[in-house]
Amino acid sequence: MAGGFVSQTPGVRNYNYKLTPKVFVTCFIGAFGGLIFGYDLGISGGVTSMEPFLEEFFPDVYKKMKNAHENEYCRFDSELLTLFTSSLYVAALVSSLFASTVTRVFGRKWSMFIGGFTFFIGSAFNGFAQNIAMLLIGRILLGFGVGFANQSVPVYLSEMAPPNLRGAFNNGFQVAIIFGIVVATIINYFTAQLKGNIGWRISLGLACVPAVMIMIGALVLPDTPNSLIERGYTEEAKKMLQSIRGTDEVDEEFQDLIDASEESKQVKHPWKNILLPRYRPQLIMTCFIPFFQQLTGINVITFYAPVLFQTLGFGSKASLLSAMVTGIIELLCTFVSVFTVDRFGRRVLFIQGGIQMLISQIAIGIMIGVKFGVAGTGNIGKSDANLVVALICIYVAGFAWSWGPLGWLVPSEISPLEIRSAAQAINVAVNMFFTFLVAQLFLTMLCHMKFGLFFFFAFFVFIMTIFMYLMLPETKNVPIEEMNRVWKAHWFWGRFIPDEAVNMGAAEMQQKSV
Repeated sequence: MAGGFVSQTPGVRNYNYKLTPKVFVTCFIGAFGGLIFGYDLGISGGVTSMEPFLEEFFPDVYKKMKNAHENEYCRFDSELLTLFTSSLYVAALVSSLFASTVTRVFGRKWSMFIGGFTFFIGSAFNGFAQNIAMLLIGRILLGFGVGFANQSVPVYLSEMAPPNLRGAFNNGFQVAIIFGIVVATIINYFTAQLKGNIGWRISLGLACVPAVMIMIGALVLPDTPNSLIERGYTEEAKKMLQSIRGTDEVDEEFQDLIDASEESKQVKHPWKNILLPRYRPQLIMTCFIPFFQQLTGINVITFYAPVLFQTLGFGSKASLLSAMVTGIIELLCTFVSVFTVDRFGRRVLFIQGGIQMLISQIAIGIMIGVKFGVAGTGNIGKSDANLVVALICIYVAGFAWSWGPLGWLVPSEISPLEIRSAAQAINVAVNMFFTFLVAQLFLTMLCHMKFGLFFFFAFFVFIMTIFMYLMLPETKNVPIEEMNRVWKAHWFWGRFIPDEAVNMGAAEMQQKSV
C-alpha cells in the first residue's frame, strides 16, 4: 500500500513503516481466534432458553419456566443450568496458565492451533451429547480452546501491528468475538424453530466451524518477529519485520526487539519476576482491567440475553430475535472503536463508554423495578419492553467501543517481552475467573437481588470509570517495546519504573545491572 508513516509520539522512538497487504491479511486471519469465544458466548444463552434442551437435560428448570407467573425473577434459577454455561470459563482459566508457556516456547500460532483443535473436539461432544456428563466434558474442552486462543491472539495482533495502528488491528479480535456472537444468535433463532432435539444439537455442533477456521488460520500464519527472536530465529525475524512493515529500514525497531529479547532471556522465571516492583503497573492493570470488564455486566447480557428477555415477558422466539438485535448493535459499534482508538486514544473511549453504560444500567434497573417490583409478579407492556431493549442496546453500544475491545487491547500491549506471556495469561485467567463467577451466580443473583442487580453492576461501572481516569496512561501510538516511557511519566506509576528502564536499551541495562 502506498504511503509511509512515522510515529510522532513525543518521548518515544519513531519507526518507519507502510501499510502492507501482508500485515492486513495476517492480522485478519489472526483475529479468527476470537470467533470461537464469540460463538460460544452467543450460542449458550440461546440453547439454554430452548424448551427441548431444557426438557432433555434440565427438567426442573423446564417445569419452573412453565410456572413463571409465580416469580419472573426466579424462573431460570438453577445451579446445574448455570454450571453448564460457566464450566467453560474454569477450564479456560486453567488452560490459559499452561498456554503462556506454549506461546513463549513454541510461538503464538501453535497456541492458537491447540485452541482451535480442543474447541473442535468439545463441539463434537456437545453436539452428540446424550447426558449431562457429555455436555460438561464438551464444555470443559471448549474452555481449554478458549483459554489458548484468548492468551495468544491478542499478543499476536499487538506484535504484528505497526505502533500507530496497533489499537485498530488488535480490536479485530473483539470484532471477531462479536461477529461470532451475532452468527450464533442468528443460528439460534432459526434452530429454535425446529422440532425435537435437532435444533439445539445443530447450534452446539456448528461450533466446529470456527474451530476449523482458527486451525487452518494458525497453519498458514507466519509467527511474529518478537516470537521468532525470542526463539533464536534472528534472521527470519528481520525478514518478517521488513515484510510486514513494507520497508527495509527497520534497523531501529529491530534493535529494540533484540534488546527486549536479550532482557527477557535473563528472566528465567517470568511468573516470579512479574511480582517485582518494576512490573507493578503491568501486574495491577492486567488484573484490574479483566476484573472490571466482567463486572460491567456485559456477559449477563451476552450469554443470558434470551433468558433475560423471556424474564421480561418476551416469548421464546421474540427473546431470541431481541438478542440477535443487540448482538448486531454490538458488532456495528465495535467498529467505532476500530476507527477511533488510535485517533482519540484508549482513555477517552474507556471514560465515555463507562458514563454511557452507567446511565443506561441505572435506567434499566429503575424500569424493571417499577414494572415488576420486589415480588417479580408484575407485567410489562409492549412499549415499555421495547424501551428496555433500546436501553440495553445503548448499554451494549457503550461497551462495544470501550471496555469490549480495550479490555483485550490494553493488557496485551503494556507489558515488556520478558513478562508478556505471563501477563497475558494472568489477564485471561482473571477474565475467565470472573466470567465464571458472573455466569454461575447471575441467575441466582437475579432471583434474590431482583432489579437491584442492575444497580450492582452500575456501581462497579462507576468505580472502574474513575479508576481508568486516574490510573491509565495513554498508550496510543507508542511502540510496544517503548511502553516503559509511558509508565515512567505517569503521576503514580512512575515511582515504580527505574530510570535505566527508560534511558537506555534493555541489553545495556542488563550489562549495567551485572
